[in-house]
Amino acid sequence: MELHDIWLYFEHGVLIKAKGFGAKGTSIGEAVFNTSLSGYQEIISDPSYAGQFIVFCMPEIGIVGCNEKDMESRQAFAKGVLIRNLSNIKSNFRATENLDSFFRRHNLIGICNVDTRSIVKMLRDNGAMMMIASTQMQTREELCSVLQKAKKIHEINYVQEVSTKENYIHDCSIFNFKNFDYEKIDINDKDRKKIIAIDYGIKRNILNELTRAGLVVEVVNEDFNPHDLIKRYEAKEIGGIFLSNGPGDPLFLQNQIKKVKVLIKTKIPMFGICLGHQILSNAHGFPTYKLQFGQHGGNHPVKNYSDNTLEITSQNHNYNVPESICEVATITHRNLFDNTIEGVQYKDSPIFSVQHHPEASPGPKEASTLFTKFAKIVTSTL
Repeated sequence: MELHDIWLYFEHGVLIKAKGFGAKGTSIGEAVFNTSLSGYQEIISDPSYAGQFIVFCMPEIGIVGCNEKDMESRQAFAKGVLIRNLSNIKSNFRATENLDSFFRRHNLIGICNVDTRSIVKMLRDNGAMMMIASTQMQTREELCSVLQKAKKIHEINYVQEVSTKENYIHDCSIFNFKNFDYEKIDINDKDRKKIIAIDYGIKRNILNELTRAGLVVEVVNEDFNPHDLIKRYEAKEIGGIFLSNGPGDPLFLQNQIKKVKVLIKTKIPMFGICLGHQILSNAHGFPTYKLQFGQHGGNHPVKNYSDNTLEITSQNHNYNVPESICEVATITHRNLFDNTIEGVQYKDSPIFSVQHHPEASPGPKEASTLFTKFAKIVTSTL
Protein backbone atom coordinates (compact mmCIF):
# COMPACT_ATOMS: atom_id res chain seq x y z
CA MET A 1 0.00 0.00 0.00
CA GLU A 2 1.55 3.27 -1.14
CA LEU A 3 0.71 6.41 0.84
CA HIS A 4 0.86 9.94 -0.50
CA ASP A 5 1.06 13.42 1.01
CA ILE A 6 -2.19 15.20 1.77
CA TRP A 7 -2.97 18.57 3.38
CA LEU A 8 -5.89 19.33 5.67
CA TYR A 9 -7.23 22.76 6.47
CA PHE A 10 -10.01 23.42 9.01
CA GLU A 11 -12.22 26.50 8.84
CA HIS A 12 -10.93 27.96 12.12
CA GLY A 13 -7.37 28.05 10.71
CA VAL A 14 -5.63 24.76 11.58
CA LEU A 15 -3.40 23.34 8.81
CA ILE A 16 -2.16 19.74 9.00
CA LYS A 17 0.08 17.69 6.71
CA ALA A 18 -0.77 13.98 6.78
CA LYS A 19 -0.57 10.85 4.66
CA GLY A 20 -3.32 9.85 2.28
CA PHE A 21 -4.61 6.59 0.84
CA GLY A 22 -7.44 5.66 -1.47
CA ALA A 23 -8.46 8.35 -3.95
CA LYS A 24 -6.43 11.46 -4.69
CA GLY A 25 -7.80 14.94 -5.32
CA THR A 26 -9.59 17.61 -3.30
CA SER A 27 -12.63 17.14 -1.07
CA ILE A 28 -14.61 19.58 1.08
CA GLY A 29 -17.04 18.68 3.86
CA GLU A 30 -17.94 18.90 7.52
CA ALA A 31 -15.69 17.11 10.03
CA VAL A 32 -17.39 15.05 12.77
CA PHE A 33 -15.98 12.40 15.10
CA ASN A 34 -17.28 8.87 15.67
CA THR A 35 -16.62 7.00 18.92
CA SER A 36 -17.51 3.46 17.75
CA LEU A 37 -14.85 0.82 18.31
CA SER A 38 -15.97 -1.49 15.47
CA GLY A 39 -18.04 -1.59 12.30
CA TYR A 40 -16.05 0.96 10.31
CA GLN A 41 -17.31 -0.27 6.92
CA GLU A 42 -20.94 0.03 8.00
CA ILE A 43 -20.22 3.54 9.29
CA ILE A 44 -18.38 4.66 6.16
CA SER A 45 -21.15 3.32 3.88
CA ASP A 46 -23.97 4.92 5.92
CA PRO A 47 -25.55 7.53 3.57
CA SER A 48 -26.15 9.82 6.55
CA TYR A 49 -22.45 10.77 6.34
CA ALA A 50 -22.85 12.33 2.89
CA GLY A 51 -21.07 15.68 2.94
CA GLN A 52 -18.96 14.81 5.99
CA PHE A 53 -15.45 13.70 6.95
CA ILE A 54 -15.52 10.95 9.58
CA VAL A 55 -12.83 11.22 12.27
CA PHE A 56 -12.53 7.84 13.99
CA CYS A 57 -11.70 7.80 17.69
CA MET A 58 -10.65 4.14 17.36
CA PRO A 59 -6.89 4.45 16.56
CA GLU A 60 -6.46 1.24 14.54
CA ILE A 61 -8.64 0.93 11.42
CA GLY A 62 -8.53 -1.53 8.53
CA ILE A 63 -7.65 -4.88 10.09
CA VAL A 64 -11.07 -6.44 9.30
CA GLY A 65 -10.93 -5.46 5.63
CA CYS A 66 -14.09 -4.90 3.58
CA ASN A 67 -16.71 -6.92 1.73
CA GLU A 68 -19.85 -6.12 -0.25
CA LYS A 69 -22.21 -7.85 2.19
CA ASP A 70 -21.42 -5.33 4.94
CA MET A 71 -22.35 -2.30 2.81
CA GLU A 72 -25.18 -0.17 4.21
CA SER A 73 -25.89 1.44 0.82
CA ARG A 74 -24.95 1.15 -2.84
CA GLN A 75 -21.80 3.23 -2.30
CA ALA A 76 -19.91 5.32 0.26
CA PHE A 77 -21.17 8.92 0.21
CA ALA A 78 -18.86 10.39 2.87
CA LYS A 79 -16.35 13.05 1.81
CA GLY A 80 -13.45 11.28 3.50
CA VAL A 81 -12.16 9.49 6.58
CA LEU A 82 -9.46 10.44 9.12
CA ILE A 83 -7.72 7.66 11.09
CA ARG A 84 -4.63 7.39 13.29
CA ASN A 85 -3.12 4.12 12.07
CA LEU A 86 -4.06 2.32 8.86
CA SER A 87 -3.58 -1.44 8.91
CA ASN A 88 -1.47 -2.74 6.03
CA ILE A 89 -3.13 -6.14 6.23
CA LYS A 90 -6.67 -7.47 6.34
CA SER A 91 -7.29 -10.34 8.74
CA ASN A 92 -10.83 -11.65 8.39
CA PHE A 93 -12.01 -14.63 6.35
CA ARG A 94 -14.99 -12.61 5.01
CA ALA A 95 -12.80 -9.79 3.68
CA THR A 96 -12.50 -9.47 -0.10
CA GLU A 97 -10.37 -6.30 -0.19
CA ASN A 98 -8.42 -3.97 2.07
CA LEU A 99 -9.45 -0.45 3.05
CA ASP A 100 -7.18 1.21 0.48
CA SER A 101 -8.74 -0.78 -2.37
CA PHE A 102 -12.24 -0.04 -1.03
CA PHE A 103 -11.51 3.69 -0.89
CA ARG A 104 -10.08 3.79 -4.40
CA ARG A 105 -13.07 1.89 -5.77
CA HIS A 106 -15.50 4.32 -4.11
CA ASN A 107 -13.39 7.40 -5.00
CA LEU A 108 -13.11 8.18 -1.30
CA ILE A 109 -10.27 10.16 0.26
CA GLY A 110 -8.53 8.41 3.15
CA ILE A 111 -6.30 10.26 5.62
CA CYS A 112 -3.97 8.51 8.08
CA ASN A 113 -0.87 9.14 10.23
CA VAL A 114 -2.71 12.04 11.84
CA ASP A 115 -3.29 12.79 15.53
CA THR A 116 -7.01 12.00 15.61
CA ARG A 117 -7.15 12.46 19.39
CA SER A 118 -6.12 16.08 18.97
CA ILE A 119 -8.64 16.61 16.16
CA VAL A 120 -11.46 15.04 18.18
CA LYS A 121 -10.68 17.34 21.12
CA MET A 122 -10.68 20.29 18.71
CA LEU A 123 -14.12 19.32 17.37
CA ARG A 124 -15.39 18.68 20.90
CA ASP A 125 -14.37 22.17 22.02
CA ASN A 126 -15.20 24.11 18.84
CA GLY A 127 -18.00 22.02 17.33
CA ALA A 128 -18.32 20.29 13.98
CA MET A 129 -16.62 22.41 11.31
CA MET A 130 -15.95 22.54 7.62
CA MET A 131 -12.60 21.30 6.32
CA ILE A 132 -10.79 20.68 3.05
CA ALA A 133 -8.44 17.79 2.25
CA SER A 134 -6.26 17.96 -0.85
CA THR A 135 -3.39 16.19 -2.58
CA GLN A 136 -3.34 19.05 -5.11
CA MET A 137 -2.97 22.13 -2.88
CA GLN A 138 -0.46 22.71 -0.09
CA THR A 139 -0.51 26.33 1.06
CA ARG A 140 -2.73 27.73 3.77
CA GLU A 141 -3.80 30.61 1.54
CA GLU A 142 -4.94 28.40 -1.35
CA LEU A 143 -6.75 25.89 0.86
CA CYS A 144 -8.44 28.67 2.87
CA SER A 145 -9.59 30.45 -0.30
CA VAL A 146 -11.19 27.32 -1.78
CA LEU A 147 -12.84 26.37 1.51
CA GLN A 148 -14.33 29.82 2.04
CA LYS A 149 -15.96 29.76 -1.41
CA ALA A 150 -17.52 26.31 -0.90
CA LYS A 151 -21.11 25.79 0.21
CA LYS A 152 -21.75 24.79 3.80
CA ILE A 153 -23.34 21.42 4.53
CA HIS A 154 -26.62 23.09 5.53
CA GLU A 155 -26.83 24.68 2.07
CA ILE A 156 -26.74 21.40 0.10
CA ASN A 157 -29.51 18.85 -0.46
CA TYR A 158 -27.58 15.61 -0.05
CA VAL A 159 -30.84 13.64 0.24
CA GLN A 160 -31.34 13.96 -3.52
CA GLU A 161 -27.89 12.45 -4.05
CA VAL A 162 -28.26 9.42 -1.79
CA SER A 163 -31.92 8.49 -2.35
CA THR A 164 -32.73 5.54 -4.60
CA LYS A 165 -33.20 6.44 -8.26
CA GLU A 166 -35.72 3.64 -8.85
CA ASN A 167 -38.36 2.30 -6.46
CA TYR A 168 -37.94 -1.34 -5.42
CA ILE A 169 -39.12 -4.07 -3.04
CA HIS A 170 -36.62 -5.08 -0.38
CA ASP A 171 -36.64 -8.85 0.06
CA CYS A 172 -33.81 -9.52 2.53
CA SER A 173 -34.09 -10.18 6.23
CA ILE A 174 -31.67 -11.03 9.01
CA PHE A 175 -28.05 -11.98 8.34
CA ASN A 176 -27.54 -15.76 8.50
CA PHE A 177 -24.19 -16.57 10.10
CA LYS A 178 -24.35 -20.18 8.90
CA ASN A 179 -23.78 -19.20 5.27
CA PHE A 180 -22.75 -15.57 5.85
CA ASP A 181 -25.47 -14.16 3.65
CA TYR A 182 -28.81 -12.38 4.02
CA GLU A 183 -31.93 -14.56 4.07
CA LYS A 184 -34.57 -13.87 1.43
CA ILE A 185 -38.24 -13.43 2.32
CA ASP A 186 -41.36 -14.34 0.37
CA ILE A 187 -42.85 -10.98 -0.64
CA ASN A 188 -46.02 -12.79 -1.79
CA ASP A 189 -46.68 -14.16 1.70
CA LYS A 190 -50.24 -13.02 2.49
CA ASP A 191 -49.41 -12.74 6.18
CA ARG A 192 -46.87 -10.02 5.44
CA LYS A 193 -48.24 -6.47 5.34
CA LYS A 194 -46.77 -3.89 2.99
CA ILE A 195 -45.37 -0.51 3.99
CA ILE A 196 -43.68 2.29 2.08
CA ALA A 197 -40.17 3.32 3.12
CA ILE A 198 -39.22 6.86 2.09
CA ASP A 199 -35.54 6.74 1.18
CA TYR A 200 -33.78 9.84 2.47
CA GLY A 201 -30.57 7.79 2.71
CA ILE A 202 -31.79 4.53 4.18
CA LYS A 203 -29.43 1.92 5.62
CA ARG A 204 -29.77 -1.65 4.37
CA ASN A 205 -29.98 -3.05 7.88
CA ILE A 206 -32.99 -0.85 8.66
CA LEU A 207 -34.72 -2.51 5.71
CA ASN A 208 -33.59 -5.91 6.98
CA GLU A 209 -35.10 -5.24 10.41
CA LEU A 210 -38.40 -4.07 8.90
CA THR A 211 -38.69 -7.26 6.85
CA ARG A 212 -37.61 -9.34 9.84
CA ALA A 213 -40.55 -7.82 11.75
CA GLY A 214 -42.89 -9.35 9.15
CA LEU A 215 -43.34 -6.45 6.71
CA VAL A 216 -43.01 -6.21 2.94
CA VAL A 217 -41.05 -3.02 2.30
CA GLU A 218 -41.41 -0.96 -0.87
CA VAL A 219 -38.62 1.62 -1.01
CA VAL A 220 -39.42 4.87 -2.85
CA ASN A 221 -37.48 7.96 -3.86
CA GLU A 222 -37.53 10.98 -1.55
CA ASP A 223 -39.47 13.01 -4.16
CA PHE A 224 -42.64 10.96 -3.73
CA ASN A 225 -46.25 12.00 -4.34
CA PRO A 226 -48.00 12.02 -0.93
CA HIS A 227 -51.48 11.90 -2.49
CA ASP A 228 -50.62 8.65 -4.28
CA LEU A 229 -49.54 7.11 -0.98
CA ILE A 230 -52.74 8.27 0.71
CA LYS A 231 -54.82 6.60 -2.03
CA ARG A 232 -52.90 3.37 -1.56
CA TYR A 233 -53.43 3.53 2.20
CA GLU A 234 -57.17 4.18 1.81
CA ALA A 235 -57.36 1.21 -0.58
CA LYS A 236 -55.64 -0.88 2.13
CA GLU A 237 -52.76 -1.66 -0.23
CA ILE A 238 -50.28 -0.36 2.35
CA GLY A 239 -50.54 -0.10 6.12
CA GLY A 240 -47.98 2.53 7.01
CA ILE A 241 -45.03 4.69 6.03
CA PHE A 242 -41.46 4.61 7.29
CA LEU A 243 -39.30 7.77 7.13
CA SER A 244 -35.62 6.89 6.95
CA ASN A 245 -32.36 8.28 8.20
CA GLY A 246 -30.35 10.54 5.90
CA PRO A 247 -27.79 13.36 5.60
CA GLY A 248 -27.81 17.11 5.97
CA ASP A 249 -29.79 19.81 7.73
CA PRO A 250 -33.47 18.81 8.04
CA LEU A 251 -34.61 22.46 7.92
CA PHE A 252 -33.11 22.73 4.41
CA LEU A 253 -35.48 19.99 3.21
CA GLN A 254 -38.58 22.15 2.86
CA ASN A 255 -39.98 20.14 -0.06
CA GLN A 256 -39.74 16.91 1.94
CA ILE A 257 -41.30 18.58 4.99
CA LYS A 258 -44.29 19.77 2.94
CA LYS A 259 -44.92 16.24 1.67
CA VAL A 260 -44.86 14.79 5.17
CA LYS A 261 -47.28 17.50 6.35
CA VAL A 262 -49.81 16.17 3.85
CA LEU A 263 -49.38 12.63 5.18
CA ILE A 264 -49.76 13.73 8.81
CA LYS A 265 -53.24 15.17 8.18
CA THR A 266 -54.56 11.74 7.18
CA LYS A 267 -53.22 10.00 10.32
CA ILE A 268 -51.41 7.29 8.38
CA PRO A 269 -49.25 5.19 10.74
CA MET A 270 -45.68 6.46 10.47
CA PHE A 271 -42.35 5.55 12.03
CA GLY A 272 -39.27 7.75 11.63
CA ILE A 273 -35.62 7.20 12.45
CA CYS A 274 -32.95 9.94 12.71
CA LEU A 275 -33.61 12.33 9.77
CA GLY A 276 -37.13 10.92 9.52
CA HIS A 277 -37.58 11.75 13.22
CA GLN A 278 -36.39 15.32 12.56
CA ILE A 279 -38.57 15.81 9.46
CA LEU A 280 -41.64 14.73 11.45
CA SER A 281 -40.83 17.36 14.08
CA ASN A 282 -40.43 20.08 11.45
CA ALA A 283 -43.62 18.96 9.69
CA HIS A 284 -45.51 19.32 12.98
CA GLY A 285 -44.24 22.90 13.26
CA PHE A 286 -41.35 22.42 15.69
CA PRO A 287 -38.03 23.40 14.04
CA THR A 288 -34.94 21.30 14.71
CA TYR A 289 -31.68 22.80 15.96
CA LYS A 290 -28.00 21.89 15.52
CA LEU A 291 -25.96 20.33 18.31
CA GLN A 292 -22.41 21.52 18.93
CA PHE A 293 -20.68 18.37 17.71
CA GLY A 294 -23.57 15.90 17.46
CA GLN A 295 -23.80 12.30 18.58
CA HIS A 296 -21.86 9.81 16.45
CA GLY A 297 -20.96 6.40 17.83
CA GLY A 298 -22.05 3.33 19.74
CA ASN A 299 -22.87 2.54 23.36
CA HIS A 300 -24.87 5.71 24.02
CA PRO A 301 -27.27 5.19 26.97
CA VAL A 302 -30.90 6.13 26.31
CA LYS A 303 -33.72 6.06 28.87
CA ASN A 304 -36.93 4.47 27.54
CA TYR A 305 -39.78 6.03 29.50
CA SER A 306 -42.45 3.74 28.05
CA ASP A 307 -41.15 0.77 30.09
CA ASN A 308 -38.62 2.54 32.34
CA THR A 309 -35.62 0.67 30.92
CA LEU A 310 -32.13 1.64 29.78
CA GLU A 311 -31.17 1.03 26.15
CA ILE A 312 -27.61 1.09 24.82
CA THR A 313 -27.84 2.63 21.37
CA SER A 314 -26.03 3.55 18.17
CA GLN A 315 -26.14 7.26 17.23
CA ASN A 316 -25.41 9.38 14.18
CA HIS A 317 -26.88 12.88 14.10
CA ASN A 318 -25.94 16.57 14.26
CA TYR A 319 -29.49 17.90 14.68
CA ASN A 320 -32.15 17.44 17.33
CA VAL A 321 -35.85 18.10 17.95
CA PRO A 322 -36.73 20.89 20.44
CA GLU A 323 -38.18 20.48 23.93
CA SER A 324 -41.31 22.31 22.75
CA ILE A 325 -42.30 19.16 20.82
CA CYS A 326 -44.01 18.04 24.06
CA GLU A 327 -46.94 20.28 23.03
CA VAL A 328 -47.94 17.69 20.42
CA ALA A 329 -46.02 14.57 21.45
CA THR A 330 -45.10 12.52 24.48
CA ILE A 331 -41.36 12.16 25.01
CA THR A 332 -40.58 8.44 25.08
CA HIS A 333 -36.76 8.43 25.08
CA ARG A 334 -33.94 10.67 26.33
CA ASN A 335 -30.18 10.56 25.84
CA LEU A 336 -28.47 10.14 29.21
CA PHE A 337 -25.26 11.80 27.97
CA ASP A 338 -26.79 15.22 27.27
CA ASN A 339 -30.50 14.79 28.15
CA THR A 340 -31.62 15.57 24.60
CA ILE A 341 -34.80 14.05 23.21
CA GLU A 342 -34.30 10.63 21.60
CA GLY A 343 -37.87 9.55 20.89
CA VAL A 344 -41.47 10.75 20.77
CA GLN A 345 -44.99 9.38 20.38
CA TYR A 346 -47.33 11.92 18.78
CA LYS A 347 -50.56 12.50 20.66
CA ASP A 348 -53.80 11.17 19.17
CA SER A 349 -51.88 9.89 16.16
CA PRO A 350 -50.29 6.55 15.13
CA ILE A 351 -46.96 8.28 14.56
CA PHE A 352 -43.77 7.76 16.54
CA SER A 353 -40.07 8.33 15.91
CA VAL A 354 -36.61 7.97 17.44
CA GLN A 355 -33.34 9.81 17.02
CA HIS A 356 -31.06 6.83 17.63
CA HIS A 357 -30.56 3.82 15.33
CA PRO A 358 -32.42 0.74 16.60
CA GLU A 359 -31.11 -1.40 13.73
CA ALA A 360 -27.74 -1.31 15.49
CA SER A 361 -25.34 -1.74 12.60
CA PRO A 362 -22.85 -1.41 14.10
CA GLY A 363 -23.90 -1.48 17.71
CA PRO A 364 -26.21 -2.99 20.32
CA LYS A 365 -29.71 -4.37 19.77
CA GLU A 366 -31.75 -3.28 22.80
CA ALA A 367 -33.91 -0.87 20.76
CA SER A 368 -34.79 -3.27 17.91
CA THR A 369 -38.25 -3.91 19.38
CA LEU A 370 -39.33 -0.62 17.77
CA PHE A 371 -39.62 -2.42 14.43
CA THR A 372 -41.97 -4.97 15.98
CA LYS A 373 -44.01 -2.12 17.47
CA PHE A 374 -44.42 -0.55 14.04
CA ALA A 375 -45.34 -3.90 12.46
CA LYS A 376 -48.12 -4.40 15.04
CA ILE A 377 -49.55 -0.94 14.28
CA VAL A 378 -49.46 -1.65 10.54
CA THR A 379 -51.10 -5.05 10.96
CA SER A 380 -53.96 -3.51 12.94
CA THR A 381 -54.78 -1.13 10.06
CA LEU A 382 -55.01 -3.78 7.30
